[in-house]
Amino acid sequence: MSLRLLPCIALLLLCLSFAFAQTQKITGKITDAGTGTPLEGVTVRVVSAATGTQTNRDGIFALSASPGSTLEISYIGYNTQQVKVNGQTEINVKLVPSVSELTQIVLVGTRGGGRAKTETPVPVDVINVNQAGLPSARMELTSLLNASAPSFNYNKQSGSDGADQIDLATLRGLGPDQTLVLVNGKRRHQTAFVAVYGTRGRGNSGTDLNAIPESSIDRVEILRDGASAQYGSDAIAGVINIILKKDVNHLSANIGYAGYYDHKYNTYFKKELKQYEYGSAIDGNTVTVGLNYGLPIGKHGGFINLSGNFLKQGKTFRQVLDTNLNNSGGLPINAGRRAHGDGSVTSGGGMVNMEIPFANSKTTFYAFGGYNYKSSDAFAYTRTFHGFYPLASAHPDRFPTDAAGNLIFYPSIMKSIPSPGGADPDTVFNPHIQTRIQDVSVAAGIKGTTRGDWGWDLSNTFGRNDFHFYGDKTFNASMGANTPTHFDDGGYSFLQNTVNLTFTKSIPGIGEAFNLALGGEYRYENYKIYAGEEASYTNYDKRPVVEKATGAQGFPGYRPTDVVSANRSNFAAYVDAEWDITRKFLLGAAVRAENYNDFGFTSNYKLAARYKVAKDFNIRGSVSTGYRAPSLQQINYSSQFTNVQGGRISEVKVAPNGNPITKAAGIPDLKQEKSLNASLGFTWKPIPSLTITLDGYYVKVKDRIVLSGQFNKSDSTLDPAFLQALKDLSIDNAQFFANAVNTSNYGLDMVIDYNKKWGTQHFRALFTGNVQHMNIDRINVPDKLNDSYVHRGEFFSDREQKFVLASAPPAKLGLNLEYGINQFSIGTRLNYYGKIVLLGYGYVGDLGGTGINPQVALDKDGSIVPEQFNYNGKLVVDVYANYKISSHISWFLGVDNVFNQHPDLGYVPGAKMSAYDGETGGPWDAVQMGFNGMRLFTKVALNF
Repeated sequence: MSLRLLPCIALLLLCLSFAFAQTQKITGKITDAGTGTPLEGVTVRVVSAATGTQTNRDGIFALSASPGSTLEISYIGYNTQQVKVNGQTEINVKLVPSVSELTQIVLVGTRGGGRAKTETPVPVDVINVNQAGLPSARMELTSLLNASAPSFNYNKQSGSDGADQIDLATLRGLGPDQTLVLVNGKRRHQTAFVAVYGTRGRGNSGTDLNAIPESSIDRVEILRDGASAQYGSDAIAGVINIILKKDVNHLSANIGYAGYYDHKYNTYFKKELKQYEYGSAIDGNTVTVGLNYGLPIGKHGGFINLSGNFLKQGKTFRQVLDTNLNNSGGLPINAGRRAHGDGSVTSGGGMVNMEIPFANSKTTFYAFGGYNYKSSDAFAYTRTFHGFYPLASAHPDRFPTDAAGNLIFYPSIMKSIPSPGGADPDTVFNPHIQTRIQDVSVAAGIKGTTRGDWGWDLSNTFGRNDFHFYGDKTFNASMGANTPTHFDDGGYSFLQNTVNLTFTKSIPGIGEAFNLALGGEYRYENYKIYAGEEASYTNYDKRPVVEKATGAQGFPGYRPTDVVSANRSNFAAYVDAEWDITRKFLLGAAVRAENYNDFGFTSNYKLAARYKVAKDFNIRGSVSTGYRAPSLQQINYSSQFTNVQGGRISEVKVAPNGNPITKAAGIPDLKQEKSLNASLGFTWKPIPSLTITLDGYYVKVKDRIVLSGQFNKSDSTLDPAFLQALKDLSIDNAQFFANAVNTSNYGLDMVIDYNKKWGTQHFRALFTGNVQHMNIDRINVPDKLNDSYVHRGEFFSDREQKFVLASAPPAKLGLNLEYGINQFSIGTRLNYYGKIVLLGYGYVGDLGGTGINPQVALDKDGSIVPEQFNYNGKLVVDVYANYKISSHISWFLGVDNVFNQHPDLGYVPGAKMSAYDGETGGPWDAVQMGFNGMRLFTKVALNF
């Protein structure tokens, strides 16, 4: 080596030594500027250097750089920032989303650090509960979401036993139990309730969203895409993730009142008829109070957030008041349901959400949970003693009588009702069905980061729902004068405990970003049915020929033969990855394997992608398989109840899957539902104030579990073993849970959101829409029941098929317009619900009451026509105003359904004497718009 090079080499080494000596370790945290959520997978690199890193799941990064260098922080969906080091050793950066519309970070559907809403590969609605709920008369979470999300659907039930108080919701027209609910990303338990009678989603359970206090909720994320491969059973239709508040040193209180003023159908306005139960001119009066307050814990960002809600809602009373059959809207007296409307509800509960980071570590303890109690009272079908009115059926077997058969009159319960035309008055009573529902949940876990930057999260989530029935103002007629008037009818409970361990890691150097998640889950479930008191289900009539009905009228109690305690456990393992191959192209994949101790192994897959065609235009799509295990409720539910079909009162047995009568009928063991999901859509932001999303979807479900039709003991053509089993039970009808139906549905979701602010003014226009169509591809009739047209029809009748197809309207459109200046805002919501077609039970013919090709006779000449109820599309208009009295107080005032719209009446034109043959026994079936009419409201929001 030439000696002349030595000075050059020495100088070079000196420079390198100096440069190395000037580098320093820099750490920091990257969060979302709007929500404070840590962002995982953010790229942090030194400008003009080849060094860089990515943030872990807590948003933390660490690298070495010189004091005078510049860091570039970039993340898909956010504006890139450059920060000068200037000798700092800790640099915390808040990234601003590159979209201004609904800039929430979406956590559901990803196990990374979250993404901006319009950057997700699948559609997610993000709903701010306060923003959606305060300018509305809607007081509970389910009804609020129904008006806010395009493919979220529910029908408020009336006169449908426990379904009156559990608002089972659906996504994309699928079953209530095909949507998984999470709270803070953790699986929430379902209700113990099973929809058996009078409801959409018959044969399904679901999650009681209303048991979660609204005051505790920051926002709701609705993933409108199949996600079984990511989250497990129940996620065929999608996932609802409820994010709880983390506020500290902030007291908020929402106080509201609402009441229905329906001058058209409220029975108060025709009380001189002396035919119906009634309340007041404004009924369904509702008062609600919600409180939320948070406290900081320690010096490292810990908190505890406390929430509470109370709601009290009165009954509503609705009937057709015009009894002149010559008028277009006139109908005869409804003798079968003299008390019809929503039941009363009193509900209260609380929620706690907390996190406590451990000092000087990357580990955090967290916990959340709550308790809710709900008490309700609703009317059952009317019981009539004599039946002097021609349209009333006489049932003295359901009234207490003395030894001579004379009525024992209870003046506090029974009423004497005048009969039209001067006939003798009749004696009636309306049994009350009461429920007491308790719901408790507790989740706790520890999360942190290893030295190798693996994020980990270990949690245990417990939930239990107890549903207890009581009969009130009713009788066990077989006890005569000794009958009580209040009964403990028993009930059921459901318990679920889930242990989950997840590992995540952002792996640098693989494309723009790569996040890997893997984990395991163990879940234990228990379902119980407990019997009511003996008098609630026993027949004490000792005569050779039993003349009195069995048990308490309205809702006979659960019997010792119904009692069950069933357990299940399952293990799952999953891998979930998201790969930003380039800044434009995102690819996601998930695989999940799960093994149940009762029905075995299943595996499912998902692939999703998003491609950024232009800066503000993304194409996205997914394809996945899904599954839903039959619930313990569906496998084990057992009950006996009173039903009214085609004017006939009958005793019905719902037999559990393993019962001898179920086996005698040839019903196979329940198996899992399987699905194939596909979606394709785009997000577009043509200008900063306007965002458009459009997503098409296709969902095919095989072996959907539903409740079958009813088989009658008078049918001598049934299989002899089945027929004998029916007779041995001394009941009229039996029905079963079965994998009865294969369906496919396709549709289109659209959201257009325009937000504009200028000076002291603002304007918002939000359009949401869903159009969809469902087909029944196949009815899976068991071999033993596939022997005749009648038996095939009874297994899943025309009527039951219409209920499945009507789970969502063919079109649901919403438009919210709001303008504000200074402290004052006004707005309107327009909601359109498309046409629904349902069928009655059928009053006439050999198959009357079965739901097979139901028919009725025309009043004019007795000719036979199909009993089809057309609930045509309706537009419901809400109006509201908001005045901000001060920085701490806002006042809301408005009217929902300002034009007092109602569904079309549920009867066949020209067959008015055959009216009230729908599911509720009232003038309408349960449809999304509801039948209670105009609703006035006022609310006050306090913030300190």
